[in-house]
Amino acid sequence: MKLSVLMPVFNEERTLAAAIKRVLGVEYPCEIELVVVNDGSRDSTAAVLDDITDSRLTRRDHPVNKGKGAAIRTAVATATGDYMIICDADLEYAPEEIPSLLEPVLDGEAEVVYGTRTFGSHSAYSFWYVMGNKGVTMAANVLYNAYISDLETCFKLMPLEMYRKLNIREPGFGMEAEVTGKLLKRGIRPYEVPVSYRARGREQGKKITWKDGVEALWILGKIRARKRA
Repeated sequence: MKLSVLMPVFNEERTLAAAIKRVLGVEYPCEIELVVVNDGSRDSTAAVLDDITDSRLTRRDHPVNKGKGAAIRTAVATATGDYMIICDADLEYAPEEIPSLLEPVLDGEAEVVYGTRTFGSHSAYSFWYVMGNKGVTMAANVLYNAYISDLETCFKLMPLEMYRKLNIREPGFGMEAEVTGKLLKRGIRPYEVPVSYRARGREQGKKITWKDGVEALWILGKIRARKRA
């Protein structure tokens, strides 16, 4: 099996080199590739990428910022693995935990695996951020008669071809809700594995806002109302 790690990047000059080093430094139980998409960054992200040479890394560049969903779409079109997982460059998630998401797949227990975050005082960006995440997740559970714990998690692992067939069109953070909504609509229930998480603040570059939560609710409802996912 080959795993494609997809990394969308927008203005992450402070953490990018460390994130790539950590992703490539993990001992995986399979072959891997890292696909990095520089999504129109205006800082020195491009220069950081210029200095990294590793045969496992493939780079793509957007001339202007298009959003996380668009960056993942480019990465998915480039990737050559059997499975894929998204790993942001901000180091809120630990790349070293990716193998734990692979275990249920390699054991034949699951095809889709989510890394579920446990929020605590040391790991949450704010009370409202956590409540917003829980609210959106609860809405998905009610709409689709499911019980998932963390809709917005970045760590979503699934077959690459499955993601392609979902035909994700949301260009921004709404892609997280679209992915989950379409999976649940198809009757696919993600296997969940606990992962660690350390949120960063606005001053450190956190980009998601309450508007993204409202958009996620709209997307979930829209997909649920369709005859087909």
